[in-house]
Amino acid sequence: VVDLMPKGKPEKVGIWIDKGLINSIDQKVLELFPDYESEENDKKASMVTELIGNKIGQINIKGEISEYPLLTANAKPHAIISGKDGDLWFTEWGKNQIGRLSPLGKIVEYPIPTPSSEPHGLAFGPDGAIWFAEEVNKIGRLIY
Repeated sequence: VVDLMPKGKPEKVGIWIDKGLINSIDQKVLELFPDYESEENDKKASMVTELIGNKIGQINIKGEISEYPLLTANAKPHAIISGKDGDLWFTEWGKNQIGRLSPLGKIVEYPIPTPSSEPHGLAFGPDGAIWFAEEVNKIGRLIY
């Protein structure tokens, strides 16, 4: 499976989907979001953020990987959640934005007005808005 940090550096590359962990030598930092329903293929898949790769990734049940490059360079996607219409929402802490990926692969980015806010976690509130944590001691709200 995966031997993450023996003697201070990765020695093996692997995918450990059951536990939500992916590690690779090519510097991709990934976080899994389980059981996203893709309208493109009607298969369950895990969605990932590729912090260093600047992409959103999808891993289907067969282990096939699809990647969606972000529109903004060095956006550094971090947290990811599933939306009510099948969209995926994610933070872009490197460029002060919230991103949305449609089931058909279209990406839309929403700028955050707080300078250098480094958005991290996000969640849907009971009002239907997306609430997100900013690393400048603020909480943001996105109404779309």
